[in-house]
Amino acid sequence: MPLKIVACEELRVGRPLVVDADSPGGRYATVFEDDGETGFFYAVDTDVEDAHPVQDALLVYVAADVTDAELSSTLEIGWSDDGLKALLLINDEPHAAFDFARRQGWCQLARPETAVNKAWSKSPRGWSEDVEALFD
Repeated sequence: MPLKIVACEELRVGRPLVVDADSPGGRYATVFEDDGETGFFYAVDTDVEDAHPVQDALLVYVAADVTDAELSSTLEIGWSDDGLKALLLINDEPHAAFDFARRQGWCQLARPETAVNKAWSKSPRGWSEDVEALFD
C-alpha cells in the first residue's frame, strides 16, 4: 500500500515540536509532539463530539535515552491511500503506526501498555513485520 507523506519536519530530540498530519480521508488526524522530555504520537478522531478527540497515544522516545539527540533528524508522517492508516518515520525508519479502522496502535517501545480510549489497542502494541506489511 503506497504511503503518502503529508508532513515533514526537522526534528531535534528534546526540543519542543508539534507536527499535525490530517488524513487525506478527512475524519482522522495524527499529531507528533516532543515536549522537551518525551516524544509521543497521537491518534485523533475529529468527529468525536466530547472534549477528548485523542483516541490513543504512543511513546516514541524518552529524550534522555536518545544517544544522538543532538543530531538533526527528519520526521515524516504518512497516510495510506484509504486514509485509515498512519505511519511515523524518523530518518526513514518506522517508529509508530495507527490503524484507525482496527482501532489499533503500535510502536517500537510498545508503551504505554493501554490506550487513552479503552476501545483502542486491545491487541499487543509491540512492533512487528505484520505492522510494516500494512504499508507495503
